[in-house]
Amino acid sequence: MKKKFTHGDASERGTIRQITYTTRNEKGETVEKYANIYLPCRYDPEKRYNIFYLMHGGGGNPDAWLDSSPLKNMLDLSIQRGELEPLLVVTPTYYTEGTGKPGMDGEHDKTVAFQKELAEDLIPAVETAYKTYAETTDPAGLKASRLHRGFGGFSMGAVTTWNAFVYNIGIIGYFMPLSGDCWAIERLGGSSQSEKTARYLHDAAVKSGYKPDEYFIYAATGTEDIAFKQLYGQVNAMLRFPDTFKDASGFAAGNFCYHFEEGAVHAYPDVCQYVYQALPCFFKK
Repeated sequence: MKKKFTHGDASERGTIRQITYTTRNEKGETVEKYANIYLPCRYDPEKRYNIFYLMHGGGGNPDAWLDSSPLKNMLDLSIQRGELEPLLVVTPTYYTEGTGKPGMDGEHDKTVAFQKELAEDLIPAVETAYKTYAETTDPAGLKASRLHRGFGGFSMGAVTTWNAFVYNIGIIGYFMPLSGDCWAIERLGGSSQSEKTARYLHDAAVKSGYKPDEYFIYAATGTEDIAFKQLYGQVNAMLRFPDTFKDASGFAAGNFCYHFEEGAVHAYPDVCQYVYQALPCFFKK
């Protein structure tokens, strides 16, 4: 069993800010959206920070992680205790019409469409307003700083994360899919099409031109989670491609970590534990 986070009183507390930006919806109309951003205690606008984008599950919004889990307290205490380097954490949404509705119809298409918004609208807006390792927020600047940028998500946020691996590996180096599989082949394809799904991700990694020590994945779920079967099947299929997904512990000797927590379920509080366990492994290269 991995170390677990316990809620406590943090004397050094970060702050939550909101950032707005414009993008285009599915009809091509310009819309305004917002994302939340966590700034660590004693945030210094002149200092460069690693940055992690964390997506909600289906039917959620940018506030879901903050409303439904101890995310902020976990970040505050982890940084205060020296378990985690101060960083920026952004909670956006892949919906363009406001808060989503629970369900699966059309959800995958939304997570794919979000990839363009992520690269062209959200990341440039955030990393222009707040200092990261990106010297510039054009494609060249984002590519050069990709190993200081991570993306993760819960449930449909994990589906979004697998799509980010495929479409945005050129600007993101670290990925944290939590309690969700890749739906590129078909919905819930991690179990029903595990071999094809793993091959698809392998091919995407090879096509990107990046070497295995230039991208990193930390996947996790619980044994009582509704997504366990899908992610378990996909992970085991991915391990059959050690040239692209090398089994590792904390990325010490490879680029692919995975964890299945005994008894954990499909809920933000349980999944927040995985963020607690995974984030200290990020941004070490």
